[in-house]
Amino acid sequence: MSEKRRCKWADSQLLVHYHDKEYGKIIADDDKLFEKLSLEVFQAGLSWRTVLAKREFFREVFFGFKIDTVACLNDSYLDSLLSDSRIIRNKKKIYAVRGNAQAVQRIVAEGRTFFEFIYAFKDTEKLVAALKGYGFTFIGKTIVESFMQSIGILQAHEINCYLYRQPYGEVE
Repeated sequence: MSEKRRCKWADSQLLVHYHDKEYGKIIADDDKLFEKLSLEVFQAGLSWRTVLAKREFFREVFFGFKIDTVACLNDSYLDSLLSDSRIIRNKKKIYAVRGNAQAVQRIVAEGRTFFEFIYAFKDTEKLVAALKGYGFTFIGKTIVESFMQSIGILQAHEINCYLYRQPYGEVE
């Protein structure tokens, strides 16, 4: 039996597991969507392998990425994370997580879920503009495009990958 063909970047056990089990799949849970966006923020300028290797620590220090909990974290706590070597220690990224949780709360206060909001967009630039309109920080076209691929809105897999499919972005 032959080995499954995967995207070229899935070149380690950690990345193969992520590729096969998570990447490009629809996420309907708001806290999990928020986690994925937050991890994309931390990934900016780094490798996804680095972020995945630290994911459990991020989950620990950001309380499972529970939006309402993260939105209430105080400056003192966030500053303490700057000395935690288990995570990526970038003050702007750490503070963006709290600010973005507060932005998600503004979306939810309008009577829709973060899932409903995010999956209404198929265009990266329009989603970037909408997120910024709600006060999201440390996001831009590259981060949002990567996020949209990772959650199944945009084509995520290379054409030779066994998970490649068209049309893309439909909830199964």
